[in-house]
Amino acid sequence: MQYNGVMELKIAIAKIDRYGSSTSGDTVEVTERPNGGISVVLADGQIDKIDQKAISTMVSHRVIEYISQGMRDSAAIRTASNRIFVEHNGQVQAQVNIISVDFQTITILITRNNRLPVFLINGDQIDTLSTECEPIGWRRDITPSIVELPITPGMAIVVFSDGVYDAGHELSEKPDIYTVIEALVEEQEPSAREMADYLLNHAIRLDEGRPKDDMSVIVLLISPQSSDPVRRMNASMSLDEIYPDNGINPIFTTQSE
Repeated sequence: MQYNGVMELKIAIAKIDRYGSSTSGDTVEVTERPNGGISVVLADGQIDKIDQKAISTMVSHRVIEYISQGMRDSAAIRTASNRIFVEHNGQVQAQVNIISVDFQTITILITRNNRLPVFLINGDQIDTLSTECEPIGWRRDITPSIVELPITPGMAIVVFSDGVYDAGHELSEKPDIYTVIEALVEEQEPSAREMADYLLNHAIRLDEGRPKDDMSVIVLLISPQSSDPVRRMNASMSLDEIYPDNGINPIFTTQSE
């Protein structure tokens, strides 16, 4: 059935650094697409199997560079991966997700080179996108997992880094994220911001208030109604990181509409 109303795109991002670290190894970048739309890139980079912010930033910037040149997301991933492989002799690898709303095709693209699943919420139905795929950069010609969906009012996409997925892994009865998301959407119709904040705070609690890895949550929601045509982005970041001895990690949140 065709939807004739006006929809609104909402994106919420919530991040926190690993406990005791002043910089996150995860990088999240948002860019407008040259033919209309928006893309969100999440990168978690390593060199010699050690997380490094410089690597994740470099990877995300490369991917966004190619998207801004008009490349499709899959081509941007492959080109960035091959370039990184050549420049770093296969010593660098990165888990990458791209979530794009493409106004030219009127679709949402979910591109994964990440071992972690992506969750798609559509009404009461929650689907897990978990096709096996590889991190980029460690060899040539790596292929991403790609899902393309029509834009539908009420649909939401949830993406997260391994710090969220693996939170509380030392606990004997750790609930899986599917169950957590299912309980959240059954009880209410949460906004993108409420979903992102809830999932991040849940992961922090599982790690007993001291995140054992960098944590990032991205929620993209297609709202069935629009308030006005103005585009907005709000961001906030704790400045506690300028006091390195207080043991508090900075939390970054942003909301794009």
